[in-house]
Amino acid sequence: MLRGPAPAGLADPRGHGGLVSEILRVNPIACTAHGICGELLPEVIQLDPWGYPIVTAVELTDELLSHARRAVASCPALALVLEKGRT
Repeated sequence: MLRGPAPAGLADPRGHGGLVSEILRVNPIACTAHGICGELLPEVIQLDPWGYPIVTAVELTDELLSHARRAVASCPALALVLEKGRT
């Protein structure tokens, strides 16, 4: 029987422990410094003098998560991603 991924915030049913959360990451090789992510998510992303993003927040709150998803979807270089992580 196939199952989908566990919803965010639930313990891993395979017994690995920890909670699942989302982590915002930037692929520095793919990034072309458009700066859109920094404009859409200034609480988490600062732009360096050349427009490249620096992710400053480690943990995304529920409120910021929706904004982070919008920033990821708006990245023209597809360099911004949300990954599942453990807390």
